[in-house]
Amino acid sequence: MALELPKSEYELIRYLAEADEARLLPEASRAIGLDQSIIAAAARELESRELVTLSEEPFEELTLRDAGQEWLRSNSDLPEFRIRAILDEHGPLGLPEVAKHMGSDPGEVGKALRFLFSKGLAKKVKETGNLAPGKGDVPDLKTFEDVGILERFRDSGGEFIEIGPEEAGRLSRILAELKSREFVKIRSRVRRRVGLTDKGRAAVKDGLAAKREKNQLEPGMLIDGSWRETTFRPYDVTLDSAPAYPAKPHPLRQILEETRRAFQFLGFEEIRGPYVESAFWDFDALFQPQDHPAREMQDTFYINRPARFSLPEKEIVDKIRATHENGGDTGSIGWGYKWKENEAQRVVLRTHTTAATVIALKDDPAPPRKVFLVGRVFRREKTDYKHLPEFHQVDGIIVDEHASLSALLGTLTAFYRQMGFDSVKFRPSFFPYTEPSVEVFVRMPGRETDWFELGGSGVFRPEVARPFGCTVPVLAWGLGLERLAMARYGITDIRKLYLSDFSWLEETPLCR
Repeated sequence: MALELPKSEYELIRYLAEADEARLLPEASRAIGLDQSIIAAAARELESRELVTLSEEPFEELTLRDAGQEWLRSNSDLPEFRIRAILDEHGPLGLPEVAKHMGSDPGEVGKALRFLFSKGLAKKVKETGNLAPGKGDVPDLKTFEDVGILERFRDSGGEFIEIGPEEAGRLSRILAELKSREFVKIRSRVRRRVGLTDKGRAAVKDGLAAKREKNQLEPGMLIDGSWRETTFRPYDVTLDSAPAYPAKPHPLRQILEETRRAFQFLGFEEIRGPYVESAFWDFDALFQPQDHPAREMQDTFYINRPARFSLPEKEIVDKIRATHENGGDTGSIGWGYKWKENEAQRVVLRTHTTAATVIALKDDPAPPRKVFLVGRVFRREKTDYKHLPEFHQVDGIIVDEHASLSALLGTLTAFYRQMGFDSVKFRPSFFPYTEPSVEVFVRMPGRETDWFELGGSGVFRPEVARPFGCTVPVLAWGLGLERLAMARYGITDIRKLYLSDFSWLEETPLCR
């Protein structure tokens, strides 16, 4: 009885029987007239039945990049040999002079010089630092393998060349150099061959038949009942396929929205606040002295136009003045200096979102109340792997006569658990407007020893709450959103969140 095979497998095994030797998959695809992915799937299925063998031959595919294409079009020597010719003609020269003769960027000249130094074709004059010709004459270019690799593109028509694994291993340093200088792009490829086994030849000899199969169920089959006698082609969901990258929120935006939903789930009210604020609300209302280092120009962005903001009602201003000067009616002795109204009127880009939550406290100090805010803040930070001059902060307060430090720690623990962090710990710290104060740490999932500091929290001091008529405890926190994203996604450089790294954006999963 003839062996029945799906059409693609039947065509492939017949083709191999006629060819009588192993063939490349692309060759088989062209000869049979079916897409290469279909032939590859048929070959895997036949291999699983031991009717064919599949072998893989890895190789490196090199294509010319812009610098390489320019060299091919100009039909001129490579930069290193032009530099040597300039040095031979003009004697020792400085790097800028060589670049001027070349009409090239000094950086590109520097890359070419590494080649000349490595071959002994150029040297640096110790006394002056100038460049001079090395010993001996320049030999035939093709005696250098890196030049020889590029010369192969002339023979291939400038499209691409292939280098086998053994040669690629031997020339790994040279290939890396050509790639770093952007002469070539290197892709690792695999060439697959398919051939008949003895079992496959026996099957051909015994007879084959093409099985009629359908790709999908059609409405007519349901009407006339023919689906009962129809053979449907199976789909192997484990086969490779082209990756699909659907539209999705930016990872940082996703963290921001998750943060909002987490606090809303915990019963908090969301508030808003302006980016531009008076120093009164950003600093003075939070009992930060007017000579505090954080208020200096090197730490804070001040606005020139307008240079001054009006202050709130006189009663509030007088209470803040008294709190700073002598403690007022807060039970504190204050800071003991003459508070200046014009300093409080200065206009700043808010340095923390606590400016908005303290205004919310002033507007409604009566308990119970829970509010939060997610927004941008601005500080004159030097940009590095963990600092940016603009970032997001998550701020919140709880106003309640039964509020306590343990309630604060429990609230933040519940929030971070919703964000996927089961391990949370706190460490005593100091902040100007809370006492007691604690820093918040989470442990990165899967990394038992790595703890990530995410922000500060504590209980508002009486000097902050009492001027607004609030006599019950106020729990407060300010947490870094970017740091939370870094911990979530395992990022070690905060700048990655804002760079257009499309591979990272595409491959970062929507759900974790």
